[in-house]
Amino acid sequence: MSQLTLNADTSGFVTLSVATTVTSYTFQWPSAAPTTNGQLLASTTAGIGSWTTTTFPSTAAAGTVLAAATANTIAATATPTLGVAGTTAGTLTLSGATSGTVVLQSAAAAGSNYTWTFQNPGGNVSVGYRNLPPVGTKTGSYTLAVADVGKYVQVSTGGSITIPDATFSEGDAISIFNNTTGNITITCTITTAYIAGTDSDKATMTLATRGIATILFISGTVCVVSGNVS
Repeated sequence: MSQLTLNADTSGFVTLSVATTVTSYTFQWPSAAPTTNGQLLASTTAGIGSWTTTTFPSTAAAGTVLAAATANTIAATATPTLGVAGTTAGTLTLSGATSGTVVLQSAAAAGSNYTWTFQNPGGNVSVGYRNLPPVGTKTGSYTLAVADVGKYVQVSTGGSITIPDATFSEGDAISIFNNTTGNITITCTITTAYIAGTDSDKATMTLATRGIATILFISGTVCVVSGNVS
């Protein structure tokens, strides 16, 4: 193995060596020293060396402002800062597995500094809503779907609701509003359905006119319905 040893003035040395087997090539050093501190040595495929400045270090001190990053990469820092205080709002973009993105961004003027700490729920959680988004008005027979969780379904003239079996998960909840002048039927194809405060499995329930019912799923096969139902 060929080696080049550079001895220090007083003690110690640095040795440059090549691998046991290599494809022969020539590397040309840059024609001058780096122009700024922190520049890295880069090379073309032809072996022409140059000094380059990286805008995204592989490591960074806590609080370092991060510039453009490689996809799926963030600097190894305990508390990275996105954006520039007083100049650019920090933005974090999360790409969907198949399509779309979710962007988290601070307000243009955040006011007083604060920290938002995510609590440990003891399991995976999904961020919900601060209100009850509408699913839409149903004028025919409608079977509840997973996409309805955390929302409310409005039923108009001619509408009815079916609660399916083995569809929802523990903790899912959906509200129903009967926006008609008469009662509507809630059909419970789910294995077990209780009216809150009772111990009788119901195959169907009646939701009173202008009444509201909330369905809480205990599991995929058990639910409890509260509200203006009988």
